[in-house]
Amino acid sequence: MENSKIIIDKVFKKYNLNTSDINYLNSIILSIYKHPEFQRRMTNEFLHHSDITLGEHILEDSVLTYLIAKNKKNNCRIDLAIMISMLHDLYTIPWQNNNEAKVHHFFSKHGFRHPVEAVINAITWYPEIFENKHEAEIIVDGIIHHMFPLPVRRINKKIDKVELKNIDSYNLLSDDYKKLINNSLNHGRFGILSICHSKYLEGRIMSKADRIVSISQIKDISSFKALFTGKNKKLHK
Repeated sequence: MENSKIIIDKVFKKYNLNTSDINYLNSIILSIYKHPEFQRRMTNEFLHHSDITLGEHILEDSVLTYLIAKNKKNNCRIDLAIMISMLHDLYTIPWQNNNEAKVHHFFSKHGFRHPVEAVINAITWYPEIFENKHEAEIIVDGIIHHMFPLPVRRINKKIDKVELKNIDSYNLLSDDYKKLINNSLNHGRFGILSICHSKYLEGRIMSKADRIVSISQIKDISSFKALFTGKNKKLHK
């Protein structure tokens, strides 16, 4: 926890946040940040873009989401936009240098699959965040469609443990949560894919912040190639 606190302070400093900004962000993110599963993603077990940990990537996304949303004034629920950001990439296994040869379909690879894994894990680990039905719909839709214009893989009868790494967790969700997820996935439906941006401003703001941060974190050709191959030879060294 101590080392990860250093990282969160570094991210706050990078964006020149004042005390008011930091206090507001902490009031929203700390309960998510302190969870053991989030702390795992602050370690080298989960390297996201190049050698940047997934946790640091999420924190930077969340800060930029806050700064963009703050300029929207009364048109945006800033707290919900930040929650979407904190939960959007909580996929199940690290994606770089993992063997995904067994996936049955190209669109079941990490880039198209992980938003669904993230929303399932988020509901499983943070059920209190999803108690309000309207707020839950905004957060779920924002997580699922954060990769737009990249499509997201829908859940259908053919999907299994190989395709969706946390299918067992999905099966344990209540019917209401399953319906919430699938309603979002049916938006922009095209075969096994959903191709659209979030229906809600909060989700669209978070998606914009994620694109900006991700581009800034891709440091070299190895990191860029890894987006398509899942392999980053530089990390082996």
